[in-house]
Order: sequence, then C-alpha cells, then structure tokens
Amino acid sequence: MGCIREYEKDGKIIFLKGDKMKYLKKLPLYLSRVLIAAIFLISGAGKIADPQGTMKYMADYGMPLTGFFLVCAIILELGGGLLVLTGFFDKMGARFLILFLIPTTLIFHTDFSQKMQIIQFLKNSAIIGGLFAFLSRDPHNDR
Repeated sequence: MGCIREYEKDGKIIFLKGDKMKYLKKLPLYLSRVLIAAIFLISGAGKIADPQGTMKYMADYGMPLTGFFLVCAIILELGGGLLVLTGFFDKMGARFLILFLIPTTLIFHTDFSQKMQIIQFLKNSAIIGGLFAFLSRDPHNDR
C-alpha cells in the first residue's frame, strides 16, 4: 500500500492514499517536462516555418554554414524536446538541449549592453540549470 498524506480543506482533513498520492508526487516532474519541452518544440517549429529568416539572423551574428547549423538546431530542439516531453531517453534529450543552449547562449546573447540580451542570457542559463537538475535526478524515485 502507498503512503498516506493528509491536508486540510474547508476545515476537514482529507487523506490521499496509495495510487492517488503516487500520481500527485509525480505531477511536478510531468509539469516540468511539459514546460521545458514547450520552449524547444515551439522554437524548433518556428525555425522550420521560417528557415530563411533564421539563417539571416544567424548570418547577422557572423555564423558560417547557416544551413548546416539550422538543421542541427532543429534536430537538437525538436529531438531533445520530444525526448524530454515523452520521458523516453529523457536524459539524452536533456543533454541534446544543453548541447544546443550553450553555444546558442554564447553566440547570440552576450551583448550585455542590451537589456533584452541580458534577460535572454539569464533565461537560457536558468534553463541549463533546470536541465542539469533534471539530469541529476534519480530515476528510481520517479516510480
């Protein structure tokens, strides 16, 4: 049998038993999967929708081989995002996303004279931190 937890609602004590508690404990992990994956899936789809605009943006930052790097970015974002979202090979997906984020952050978001670039740099750094936390979790505790 599972654990028993109690909480108070409208002055009454409510107990969660067994499977209900198990699913409630997993909710933060599922929610984090959706939230982390969403930004990469939407961004990857945006690159597919406007490849010329994305390659121009990359070229404006002096990147060579923009077509090659565009394909790499799409594969890492969509592949990593789907792996994290579904939970299949999720740690590999997190590694893909970190592999994408580190050079992206260093190439495109280091002009600290612009407030938006500071925000983008910090956002990406926070996502990298979340992905590292995801990598460090014990999968045996997810059951």
